[in-house]
Amino acid sequence: MSPRAACRLDTLGFEHVYDYLPSKVDWLARGLPTEGENAGQTRAGDLVRDDVVTCRPDSRMADVRPRVEASPYSFAFVTTEDGTLLGRLRKTALAADPQAVAEQAMEPGPSTVRGHLSAEKIAARMTQGELNTVVVTSPEGTLLGVVRRQDAQAAAGR
Repeated sequence: MSPRAACRLDTLGFEHVYDYLPSKVDWLARGLPTEGENAGQTRAGDLVRDDVVTCRPDSRMADVRPRVEASPYSFAFVTTEDGTLLGRLRKTALAADPQAVAEQAMEPGPSTVRGHLSAEKIAARMTQGELNTVVVTSPEGTLLGVVRRQDAQAAAGR
């Protein structure tokens, strides 16, 4: 909403009026409530799974590897203490030197999507790119989790 529209609503007596500056897409990416004909649309944020393995940049492969082996995924994410995504540790990196630390072995800056993308768009992207998972982050780069292809396709009706 524009500052002028927010001001007008305020003058009409509405008590909780906000001028949300970032954008509608940012609002959607944060999973905030929506209205209108697309409000019920399933989005990536609705499908995200947070059962991924995370570790810190100074984590040793010997400590991360068993956690990944026990997870449904063949990778781990390297994050900061506040959850900002720094990189991904693939299976090959995890099989390397057990004393190596995540920061040395990670693939920096993996490709991500935001939570506002529709299930249809996510499913199409995953099918086209032959991807099993996509990584979902917040607008600030905080790791939210992954969306699995079968979940996106089911939500998209494929």
